[in-house]
Amino acid sequence: MLSNQKLQNSLDEIKDISRMESALYTSKGKLVAHTEAFPITDTLERVVVDITNSMAESQIYQDYHLYKIMVEGEMEYILVCLVTEENFNVCAQMAVCQIRNLVMSFAEQFDRNNFIQNILLGNMLIVDIYGKAKRHHIMEGPRVVFVIDTGNKNNDVAMELVKNLSDIRSGDFVTSVDQHSVVLVKDVSHIDDADMEEMLHAIACKLTDNLHMEAMIRVRVGYGNVVNQLPEIAESYQEAKMALEVGRVFYAEYDTISYGKLGIGRLIYQLPMSLCNMFIKEVFGEKIPDILDDEEAMSTINKFFENNLNISETARQLYVHRNTLVYRLERLEKIIGLDIRKFDDAMTFKLALMVISHMRYARRQDTDQR
Repeated sequence: MLSNQKLQNSLDEIKDISRMESALYTSKGKLVAHTEAFPITDTLERVVVDITNSMAESQIYQDYHLYKIMVEGEMEYILVCLVTEENFNVCAQMAVCQIRNLVMSFAEQFDRNNFIQNILLGNMLIVDIYGKAKRHHIMEGPRVVFVIDTGNKNNDVAMELVKNLSDIRSGDFVTSVDQHSVVLVKDVSHIDDADMEEMLHAIACKLTDNLHMEAMIRVRVGYGNVVNQLPEIAESYQEAKMALEVGRVFYAEYDTISYGKLGIGRLIYQLPMSLCNMFIKEVFGEKIPDILDDEEAMSTINKFFENNLNISETARQLYVHRNTLVYRLERLEKIIGLDIRKFDDAMTFKLALMVISHMRYARRQDTDQR
């Protein structure tokens, strides 16, 4: 519904231009806005109620001119103007047009927002999508869906900030389908295919940076693949959501994550728990080694993987002697039964770590839902 503040601002602007006092009532006769010097009386309120129940589109009571504001055959508001000068009649008619256009503009924007929400959620048939898109003047073209996870914090603030970003185009849509995320359907027709991946990453980074700087909101952004048809927007939305989900499990250190860059994490995330348990038992036996929860040991292992199993470079970055690192890796081999200096064992161990992360995340999710 159109906010009372916007209606109040419109009445104040009309007064600034015409010097005419006015008030606005709902179709049920409730006062929603009025200029500062407009006299509100019980008698006037009864007159407003009478016109709501009459067939007349306008009515005059003493110096008050009452006008029904009709939108698509439905009465939305009643505008009451205090006409004390002859030229105020024209001003009153112009005020009616101003309020009507404001209501119609908001209604159109609301309808477009609902339209995009229904596409995202897959609530529309393809034939309905194209029919409503034509009515709303929404053309097909390359688009990408960005999902901004606000973590249940200031969702409305985040949405307004995203709407006001400098690179938001007329073909973009900013909406929300739940209480913890904002959705940006981005028109990318102006981006060359060769630069697409780099530009999408830049847009995601700009979203996280701006929300953090402007509203002190820490967000994570996931985005899907480029789609060209309106019904496919739902697919890009699901991909963006999956990017966020997989990112929480395997790439928690990143604030932005692309569905197209999920790699092996996408595969592991979709493995059934029975298969995960079977794999972990094959690698570690009945009990997962405690060393996997040792922060120092895991830091060493991750650094070793980052340096492509290069012992000398890893030792240099950890500020330890090469022999010290070799000793740590040999000690790890005795505990887990894998020599991660060898590629096959390193790959098996890396997969096992990702599977364990997936299992623990799924376990936490089950606990939270109970």
